[in-house]
Amino acid sequence: MKQILLIACMLCSLTLPAQDIKSLFIELPDSLSPLLTKVNREDFGDFLASNMKAEVRNRFGKTSEMITMTDDYLMLKVSSVSTAEMKLLPVNDSVKVICVVRTYTAPAADSQIEFYDTSWQELPLSDFLTLPSEDTFYKHPQSAVQADSLRNLRASADMYLLKAELSKEEPVLTFTYTTPDYLDEETAGKLRVYLVAAPLRYKWKDGKFVSSL
Repeated sequence: MKQILLIACMLCSLTLPAQDIKSLFIELPDSLSPLLTKVNREDFGDFLASNMKAEVRNRFGKTSEMITMTDDYLMLKVSSVSTAEMKLLPVNDSVKVICVVRTYTAPAADSQIEFYDTSWQELPLSDFLTLPSEDTFYKHPQSAVQADSLRNLRASADMYLLKAELSKEEPVLTFTYTTPDYLDEETAGKLRVYLVAAPLRYKWKDGKFVSSL
């Protein structure tokens, strides 16, 4: 399936001009941009080009702001509780895909990751990324007492929340475990003792994100 999709993308790329993230973002279908009109998306680029603060009034009359935009990356504050990142990534010399990370904070951050071709047709996530399991964020208990304590603490952590972030400078995706952020302060503090300190880092290699551990 992946080969068929990549061949289709390649054939399309032969007839399309070179694209950067700005032009792709402007052509984002309304179904994927419920808060922002095409005029909104065009205005972001114009404001940034004029060294102005890139704020617009979205369809709900609220403020959305483009934080940064390069040739292959953008970060957008969609609302007071949500952000969107996009990164243009090469699959091979002629085919690129767009990774989109949408993060919602209410109040703990949780992210949704999607991949699209340059015509904004969604592609299977599993072709490009295997999400880390929740266990990956936990250290191995050093004793039976610690194992019992962790088991009890994890019973309170009944939601798996994960914040993903794309890098502006390089083809890297990082994951931060945010489940403790919705727990009470005491439980969260005890749980963090058992967590891996640094975010998990995945690097784009041979057309997919792989763990760089």
